[in-house]
Amino acid sequence: MTPPRPLEVRRLGRVPYREAWALQQALVAERLAGTIPDTLLLLEHDPVITLGRAGSRDSLLHDEAALAREGVELVHSDRGGDATWHGPGQVVGYAILDLRPDWKDVRRFVSALEQTMIDACADFGVAVGRVPGAPGVFVDGQRKIGAIGARFTRWISHHGFALNVCPNLSGFRLIIPCGLRDKGVTSLEAELGRPVAVEPVMDRLAAHLATRFEREVAW
Repeated sequence: MTPPRPLEVRRLGRVPYREAWALQQALVAERLAGTIPDTLLLLEHDPVITLGRAGSRDSLLHDEAALAREGVELVHSDRGGDATWHGPGQVVGYAILDLRPDWKDVRRFVSALEQTMIDACADFGVAVGRVPGAPGVFVDGQRKIGAIGARFTRWISHHGFALNVCPNLSGFRLIIPCGLRDKGVTSLEAELGRPVAVEPVMDRLAAHLATRFEREVAW
């Protein structure tokens, strides 16, 4: 039996979006060259709104100047998806994985990231699930708690998922999150009605992602 591939997990703390994006690009090149193993970055961002490749300015409820006055940066990203907000209290996971030879399936990859968040939320007593046609995970099919936006370079994945643990949810009022006008946004803390720290959630996300992708965690 072939042993599982290692998954190096790096906990980076709070990182500006553009800095994390540049790091991802460097790691993708290293993964393609075979000089690093599969890698998962776990971090939080400074307040930022990102527009993915499918994003539209129609998803922004304020112009760039107004966002700047709120202390929120606007970045056009190369990930998939529409508009989303990132900020402190939201765990972002960037998965730099070589999907060759047996994971070359975008839908399967997205489903595995969704299941990673579903399983992690269950560990904290919050039941979440999928909504057909809307990538990510939701509470009661109505309140989005986890988002997904991925990209692939020669079957090396990058970008990944964002799970709301304990953020200030008012940041989402600046946009139409993921272009979904009929859904709300929530967090583990809001659902549980008590404080939730990001570090234990990071631990569970890393463990479940490794299980889903048949990797072995190395912190």
